[in-house]
Amino acid sequence: MFKTRLLSGILLVIIALVTVITGGPLLFGVLLLISLIGMTELYKVFGIEKKLPGIVGCFFAALYYGLLYFEAWLPGEKLTWFMLLFMACLICQMGVLVFAYPKYNTQQIFAAFFGVFYVAVMLSYIYQTRLLEGGVFTVWLVFICAWGCDTCAYCVGKLIGKHKMAPVLSPKKSVEGGIGGVAGAALIGVLYALAINHWGGAGADIVQYAVIGAAGGAISQIGDLAASAIKRYHNIKDYGKLIPGHGGILDRFDSVIFTAPIIYYLAVFL
Repeated sequence: MFKTRLLSGILLVIIALVTVITGGPLLFGVLLLISLIGMTELYKVFGIEKKLPGIVGCFFAALYYGLLYFEAWLPGEKLTWFMLLFMACLICQMGVLVFAYPKYNTQQIFAAFFGVFYVAVMLSYIYQTRLLEGGVFTVWLVFICAWGCDTCAYCVGKLIGKHKMAPVLSPKKSVEGGIGGVAGAALIGVLYALAINHWGGAGADIVQYAVIGAAGGAISQIGDLAASAIKRYHNIKDYGKLIPGHGGILDRFDSVIFTAPIIYYLAVFL
């Protein structure tokens, strides 16, 4: 099991390196594919992955990515187009509830609408961060904060963890581990800034990268626990089996989903 998990992890890192460094259409296409797979995994929890609410959700997720890709060519106010898309998605989902009544319950309809934001929109911020000035460096903070915090939290929790962070939801996670994860993510952010300044000539602000690392690490833990909460409520162990040893897309990217938009807006504002 460990060998399988290790090999899968190495393959994921290679794919991430190639797609993120290349950026552009390749990164866009990979994120679109990952988003649709992740949405399908979420919809499977609610039994709508092959039914009309799930199909409508995936359709609007694809439309959202289309708007995002051609955003520069959209006439008028860009935000209006995205708001129109989301309102149309909600109206269509409610239309499914009404005209197929009582085939689908409200939980399934809400989950179908929620999935567009939770998976597709949130993950798209990886692509949007890559498009920022200096995004070739900044975008890696999404993964550094999420996966770095997770590793640091695990190590600190194993060593000195005593107080449970969420005893019912995730008994193995501790407050000490959570704090260690945030501190570790901040430290990794500093080291990353020093590295890209030295070898990449990026001119990254060390303090800003520490702040972004800490904030991203804190938010990533909420993302991890949120994904776990959905699984616990529906009595499932993993969202899927796509990645051997890791589970599905949502099992591996649960913290990244929350971290991506936070890193984007922190990078913009800071």
